[in-house]
Amino acid sequence: MALIHVNFYSQTLGMERGLEVILPQQQNGIGQSAQAQSKRLPVLYLLHGASDDQTIWQRRTSIERYAVAKGLAVIMPATDLGFYTDMKYGYDFYQFFSKELPQVVHEFFPLLSDRREDTFVAGLSMGGFGAFKLGINCPEKYSCAASLSGFLDPVKGLSSGEHRFLLDVMGTAEEVRGSINDLPTRLHQQLQAGAMLPKFFMACGTEDFLYEMNEGFYQEFKDIIDLTYWKEPGTHEWGFWDRNIQRILSWLPLQETEAI
Repeated sequence: MALIHVNFYSQTLGMERGLEVILPQQQNGIGQSAQAQSKRLPVLYLLHGASDDQTIWQRRTSIERYAVAKGLAVIMPATDLGFYTDMKYGYDFYQFFSKELPQVVHEFFPLLSDRREDTFVAGLSMGGFGAFKLGINCPEKYSCAASLSGFLDPVKGLSSGEHRFLLDVMGTAEEVRGSINDLPTRLHQQLQAGAMLPKFFMACGTEDFLYEMNEGFYQEFKDIIDLTYWKEPGTHEWGFWDRNIQRILSWLPLQETEAI
């Protein structure tokens, strides 16, 4: 596998951005599988949480080792505290992630597949929100969307009086209600419109402070979308996410090679 650090200028944001990229290669080091690439590569956009940046998945998990046997490219972008959202006061991060970023990625890395069936998005916490938001609102681009300990219902989060920094990002609960950031409402709207939605995966620890939010989301949609849900003892921490990013990679429709 190759690890590539990318710095580039974003027209949408009007500033430099950082991007970490893991790319498969035909020859790998000891303990890694070698997979010949006869076609364009499947790609996972892997999103970070609120306190982190684009480097965190490499620093806290073995994502490169997990991805090598899958022949999977992994794109790890940064959003700061932008919540993958066109901020009320700030930058248009949703426009960046939904439109500009995929264009830039395919411009820089033409070996990556641009087919929907080869394109996936996942994230943790704030990134879980971002992954489901992109999957729900851009279903033509992603065949699978996965959330770990996701902040999946901002209306409930803002109504509770917690997460007050989101007032500058999204606005009040009433401003979020019915908007593109109101994931349950947007998902119902997409279902009513007959959108070809991706498959969804969600996991949350039973001691996580977002467990009730995740449980509520699952109960609301378990019978009406293709939704896989995993829960186990755990809190909002990297041990849980390291274990369960492996579960997500196993869930993705990828062909695994034998380790050498």
